[in-house]
Amino acid sequence: MAPTSETLTAERILAATEDVLRRHGPAKATVVDVARALGVSHGSVYRHFRTKAALREAVTKRWLDRTSDALAGIAADTGRDPETRLRAWLTGLFDAKRRKSGEDPELFATYMVLAGENGPAVGEHVDDLTGQLAGIVAAGVDSGAFAPTDPLTAARAVFQATGRFHDPGYHEEWKLPTAEADFGALVDLVVRGLRTAG
Repeated sequence: MAPTSETLTAERILAATEDVLRRHGPAKATVVDVARALGVSHGSVYRHFRTKAALREAVTKRWLDRTSDALAGIAADTGRDPETRLRAWLTGLFDAKRRKSGEDPELFATYMVLAGENGPAVGEHVDDLTGQLAGIVAAGVDSGAFAPTDPLTAARAVFQATGRFHDPGYHEEWKLPTAEADFGALVDLVVRGLRTAG
């Protein structure tokens, strides 16, 4: 095992774990494989992540956080009106999920397995996303663009209603020729439902 000149950090371990998962898949990837890829002992990896399950949960969270972080900028963009922000946010979520499934299908399949193992990470991710949506809805209610409603309840409803376009279980449907038009029609319906009546 060749010694590494770079400092071993949690981020380096997670990046190497992602590469190992891509090559070997979740069933065969081991902590020893990750350590070998980094040129360190497996004990060095365990100093950062106490168990294999903790490492897998951390890499899943890292993957999910990429989407959350990208969407947070849209949700916080007060330079755009709430309806425009909502449309951009929903489009950003759909695009991010489609990109992940299309650009790296092997890794996407791996993360489908890991997400199934790591319910808490997925639950936190969904809570974060619905929180971002709730902020957009609240801004819409405050500005009068959206009808008075409980922002978190509305955000959960919007998230669930649009699930076909971000739940990874539907990833095969995202390739259909009608997917873009179906998505646009649903977003229009959601926005109309939130607008102030009259």
